[in-house]
Amino acid sequence: MLHTVPLKSSVFIIFAMMILSPGAALAQVAGATLSGTIRDASGAVIPGAMVSIRDTATGIVRTVGSDEAGLYTAPNLRPSIYDVTVSIPGFNTRVQSGITLTVGAQQVLDFVMQVGQTTEAVEVTGEAPLVQLATSTLSATVGSTTVRELPLNGRDWTALATLQPGVTSVRTQQAPLTVAGSQGARGLGMQLTIGGNRPTQNSYRLDGGLVNDYSNAGPGSVLGANLGVDAIQEFTVLTSNYSAEYGFTSGGVINAATRSGTNSLHGTAFDFLRNDKVDAANFFDNANGIHKSVLRQNQFGLSAGGPIVKNKVFLFGDYEGVRYV
Repeated sequence: MLHTVPLKSSVFIIFAMMILSPGAALAQVAGATLSGTIRDASGAVIPGAMVSIRDTATGIVRTVGSDEAGLYTAPNLRPSIYDVTVSIPGFNTRVQSGITLTVGAQQVLDFVMQVGQTTEAVEVTGEAPLVQLATSTLSATVGSTTVRELPLNGRDWTALATLQPGVTSVRTQQAPLTVAGSQGARGLGMQLTIGGNRPTQNSYRLDGGLVNDYSNAGPGSVLGANLGVDAIQEFTVLTSNYSAEYGFTSGGVINAATRSGTNSLHGTAFDFLRNDKVDAANFFDNANGIHKSVLRQNQFGLSAGGPIVKNKVFLFGDYEGVRYV
């Protein structure tokens, strides 16, 4: 007897608009922090230096100043590539380009100023330190290219967390909600163990907001997946030694940031088809004269982003749907 499952669809829509300064809208754990010390050639600190941090994708500039100890701090920067310029009267202007900041990163970048004219710009060619000196957190970042290009069964971006050391999925069987300890009792999202901890001890954050399911386990739709791969900029897996600002967890942290519009137009469209017409028959079904089960699944979507007002206002949207019979 042919049984048809009622039409199920899961839609993931992200509508992100950033006005004037998108970095200011990010939660502290989602935005990156750039800090450092400004010194002269003798090692003395320089207060009052102006540090301009320009997002190369959006053209938005954040400006901060160094304090009496020569320290500057720029919190809540969105994951992107930045050009940093330091200037102060009586010293050459220092420029360092291509500084990559990831979600939740705490990057230290120091500058040594040389006496000269402010109009003379000295470009620093050395790369920023790859090691985050401001934190002892053990973490790994899954970048935007990895998120979008690696094949994913079901297009669940949280599955990519298992690429990191100490992270593995918990493959419990589906069971009625009344069965204590079953995946059905914990929700339908992918369940991960990080550092040997239980799935309900992990924290999932999207743009700083907590998105754990009703049982405090991994988030997911009725299909058991987190849709919206094209809407995820990148995410970081924190396994231990993370700071108290994350909170609400005794296991690991999956910290993700969504994509945003930039000064260039960009978009994607896709459709993944699974159909029994192109599937091979099961050996045992053939032996017993049983017809193949009906399978018709379409997973489709599109995303697009771009500027509304260049260097100021941006728009990004993502749609993803599933049709399954």
